[in-house]
Amino acid sequence: MALNSDDDELAGLKDWWDRNGKPLLAGGALALIAVFGWQAWQKYQTNQAQGASVIYQQLLESAMTPSGQPDAAKVAALAGELKKDFGGTQYAQYGSLFVAKVAVESGKLDDAASELRSVVDKPANDTLGELARQRLARVLAAQDKADEALKLLDGDADQAFLASREELRGDLLVKLGRTDDAHAAYVKAKGALAEEAAVGGLQLKIDDLAKGDA
Repeated sequence: MALNSDDDELAGLKDWWDRNGKPLLAGGALALIAVFGWQAWQKYQTNQAQGASVIYQQLLESAMTPSGQPDAAKVAALAGELKKDFGGTQYAQYGSLFVAKVAVESGKLDDAASELRSVVDKPANDTLGELARQRLARVLAAQDKADEALKLLDGDADQAFLASREELRGDLLVKLGRTDDAHAAYVKAKGALAEEAAVGGLQLKIDDLAKGDA
């Protein structure tokens, strides 16, 4: 009788193992794979960020030439390396902003616009997107494309960038001769600033338009 009981118990354990043991082992293995996979991904991301930051620092240092002018060839080479190896990262996109700045200073507005548009189209984060958007609008305005620049500023802006965006909108509207709309944009920009913030040139723009209406 005891033998039959032992056999039944063994049969029960075998049945339980078939139903639960193997899935538990498989689940544990998957959990371990997920943990180690996540750790590997985190390490990869850290290495990527460190590698990108080193190149980005070199890019910034390329502007420190004895003449005070950036080494255009070195800037282009380092920016290309950032895009190739770390494309889409914030370092690569800050690199694009820097390349665009150098291009503007060299009078190469088409090159600057191309760099900035690549960030606007697919920004790594909201801050980069807004910085690139506003800088691209200024480049387009310099190319006598104020209408196109104005369209870039449609839609909502984060509160942190509202003042600068509305002041820029006002500048573009002045360029287009739409002084009433420009005045409204400047007033909105001023309203987006904290009370203790210095308005300086913004207030002068508001006053100048008010004088024009007088």
